[in-house]
Amino acid sequence: MRQLTIAILLVVAIALQSALRAVWQPLAYVDLVLILVVYFALQREPLQALIVAAAAGLATDIISGPPALLGAGGFSNVLTAYAVYFFASRVMLDTTLLRIPVLASASLMDNLVYVGMHRLLGQKPPMPFIQSLSYKLVATTIAGTVVLYVYDSYFSGKARQRRQFTIRRRVARGGSGGPRRRSR
Repeated sequence: MRQLTIAILLVVAIALQSALRAVWQPLAYVDLVLILVVYFALQREPLQALIVAAAAGLATDIISGPPALLGAGGFSNVLTAYAVYFFASRVMLDTTLLRIPVLASASLMDNLVYVGMHRLLGQKPPMPFIQSLSYKLVATTIAGTVVLYVYDSYFSGKARQRRQFTIRRRVARGGSGGPRRRSR
């Protein structure tokens, strides 16, 4: 069941990323697939993160069309997922504030490897390097911070646990949480 959820998330992220580009051009710089890859790398499950990164990168390469080098996105996502996993396995990155530099460095590394692969193989990258680096770095970091914060606040296991404890405290206080009447 977990693999099906991951596949659905991957398809939604790829479809949403390509659809956002058609809606408003500046949204093309938000790399939703990279945000998903970073999220799975932060979960400290290396094999799952690498498989998601490879599938996401290859699917993005196929969708992006002929000027892009097939496999460069997959390689850059896998390398980025491994680097984030390696760092996350040594440092606790469970707060939103600590994930901001991780998202920024992941976006930087992904873009550097992607453009480096194009230059190494003699291909022209789809966008100028500095433009894509700066816009993608800012857009992905901001969008990723918001997405991961919303997920942690409302949908994660910690959020479910907080809601359960809130209900338990309310029941222990006597239901409504208001002042109690004394019985005589």
